[in-house]
Amino acid sequence: MYHIGVQILRTATLSAALALTASAQWDPYPWKHVPRTKDGKVDMAAPAVRTPYGKPDLSGFWMPDNPVKHLLSLAADLKPEEVPLRPAAKALYDARIANNGKDHPGAYCLPSGIPEKLNIPDGLKVVQTEDLTLMLHESRTIYRQIFTDSRKLPKDPQATWMGYSIGHWEEDTFVVETIGQNGRTWLDMRGLPASSATKVTERYKRPSIGRITIDVTIDDPESYTKPWNVQLVWKLLPDTDLIESICEENNRDPGHMVGK
Repeated sequence: MYHIGVQILRTATLSAALALTASAQWDPYPWKHVPRTKDGKVDMAAPAVRTPYGKPDLSGFWMPDNPVKHLLSLAADLKPEEVPLRPAAKALYDARIANNGKDHPGAYCLPSGIPEKLNIPDGLKVVQTEDLTLMLHESRTIYRQIFTDSRKLPKDPQATWMGYSIGHWEEDTFVVETIGQNGRTWLDMRGLPASSATKVTERYKRPSIGRITIDVTIDDPESYTKPWNVQLVWKLLPDTDLIESICEENNRDPGHMVGK
């Protein structure tokens, strides 16, 4: 059973997801360079378009296929014993749940980290080039850079909320490695911890125009006894685009996050 604070977060998240689904971001405008059916709609089942350099193009405006499932619990598809929490991390996780999730960064308009950011139901725009992929997140109006110009991960990255990401292609799979997160992020709204030692590996596949699968590996030796994996799914929202979302303009969460 979810505690009160987590239930507040669940309600707010569901409201945001329903609002996005129910109304357009801007006036609809048909995208170019995407396959369409005879009635003019984007052909969501068509194979992914390929870039001039031969790789699947991940560009588009995306939403989690299930708007709240993995945001509420990244380990929703796993049994509790399949999440290899170390004792101290388990104690922290239990304390966050017992305290109604009061200190979740999102309640104070602070950014999510990776992979929680992949599950925010405000949507994100992917812009893919050969040497750089950008993820433009509507939530918090924040961006993520994934460098694909053959650079290596930094030896001593400056700690940030989103970390430092590099990517490369393994045939048709886009592999992204991220380090350098600041240790203040949660993996999900229930409170699975992530230390500054966390390394996240994402493997993106676009089997069709309308779908991306992401296999995510969490490797955090301070919080978990071994790496563990989840799979996420995005769906395409065609012929729409980003609009700014400024959390600080109407943030009423802190007054409700009362803890025990």
